[in-house]
Amino acid sequence: MRHMNTTPSRTTDLSKTASPADDPEKSTVDAVTEDPTATPSAAPADGTPVAADDFEADDLEPDPFTEARHGVGAGATAVVSAALGIVALTGAWSGRVAAERETLMGQIQTSGGGSPAQQIAEIYGDAWHTTALVNGVFALLALLVGVFVLVRPAFGTPATRPQPAWIRAVALAGVALGTLGVLISVGMYFDLFLSLPVAGTPAG
Repeated sequence: MRHMNTTPSRTTDLSKTASPADDPEKSTVDAVTEDPTATPSAAPADGTPVAADDFEADDLEPDPFTEARHGVGAGATAVVSAALGIVALTGAWSGRVAAERETLMGQIQTSGGGSPAQQIAEIYGDAWHTTALVNGVFALLALLVGVFVLVRPAFGTPATRPQPAWIRAVALAGVALGTLGVLISVGMYFDLFLSLPVAGTPAG
């Protein structure tokens, strides 16, 4: 008589999924697999510090102090140009001092006698021409400084940002005032606008 095997057969449950503990090799492979879309961390996994040079410049935030200093030097130079132009047109104290010195020297030279024409030239003419010369120097400086501010971006290391518009405007004002001052000073020095007084011929 044949005996039937009553031991239940071992079946596989497909609904169960293998856990990482059941398959250690698979869990290890999954752990070391890198996600290509993941962003690399700033520091390596072993804790080694990363040098500052390893970071890209774009990753660093702009320094607010550097942004504030942008164009300060060029702006100050442009203001100096405009101020020199104004001084050239209105006259400087140095020009007045030089003119008074020439007047004093003319009085000393003609104190021992001299013709009226010589007295006019020594006392008045030299002082007039000295004032024009001093104002012309200020005007020329204003012109040169303003031109320097305008052409500076074309030389040297290229700037990261264009020159601010207000700096160009002030520099152009300095160039205009300087040019006008040079023209006026040249006219004054060569007596193009006003000629020296002429002494009348004594009646005889």
